[in-house]
Amino acid sequence: MKRPYTVSKAQSRAGLLFVMPSMTIFTIFVFIPLLIALIFSFMNFDMLFNHMKFINFENYSRLFGDKRFWNSLINTVYYTIGTVPLQILLALLTAVAISKNSKVHTFFKSVYFLPAICSMTIISIVWSFLIDKDIGMYSYWLTKIGIEPIAFLKDPFWAMPTIILVSIWKGFGFNMVILIAGLQGISDSFYEAADIDGATAIQKFFKISIPMLMPTLSFTIVNSIISSFQVFDQIYVMTKGGPLFKTQTVVQYIYSAAFDSHNMAYASTIAVVLFIITFVVSIYTLNRMQKGEEDLN
Repeated sequence: MKRPYTVSKAQSRAGLLFVMPSMTIFTIFVFIPLLIALIFSFMNFDMLFNHMKFINFENYSRLFGDKRFWNSLINTVYYTIGTVPLQILLALLTAVAISKNSKVHTFFKSVYFLPAICSMTIISIVWSFLIDKDIGMYSYWLTKIGIEPIAFLKDPFWAMPTIILVSIWKGFGFNMVILIAGLQGISDSFYEAADIDGATAIQKFFKISIPMLMPTLSFTIVNSIISSFQVFDQIYVMTKGGPLFKTQTVVQYIYSAAFDSHNMAYASTIAVVLFIITFVVSIYTLNRMQKGEEDLN
């Protein structure tokens, strides 16, 4: 009978030392601000933190009756549904196409990943100029071929789809690199056995690549959902929540409540509710992905 593996005190201390930096950063920049926001959500005060008083659940009662909050939540869900599936699908197909370690594939990996390392603020400014109806390059060429350009960012219907497309273009390269790493971790023996059995490329993709890639896909999907619920930069730069609040997301509304309306307590309330929604959606998605992984296996 094997003796159970035991961890010595020295190993325990070494493990704690390795974990300590990340836990310290998490505590200072995530846990403590979240706790402060939770406390602030039950209070009322001005921007200088004067006249602070406890008001129970008044901020939450106001929130659930706030039409602008529900509008921003709907816009956030719209953005998430429009961005995440397309971004993951594009990243997956691109990863499969260029996963080999050839010079050509390495070049395309660099090209597709380049937007991911650029600032979203800069990208948003550049795209705002490119698609501007009056001075944009795309509008100029559309006019040249006889097509009337559209003011995409000023149109209530086209504003959010435009932001979604810019976000997909910017972010799919990051997910692509992660999925390529996952694909390269799959043993070639699986594909060689499938070739012997006469499997087609599509069959190998759905029967080998997807099941073996499920843990990596779960990470990219959950990470993309969290990022989508926290979308702010491109909204603020390209539309500032307009036109007619059609692109105002929850985080943009938090910013507006805190710095335009000078109501930090109410902004904290929105932030707490957003955290709960994001946490629940992320856990549900992760559980569904894990169940799907078990079914495939």
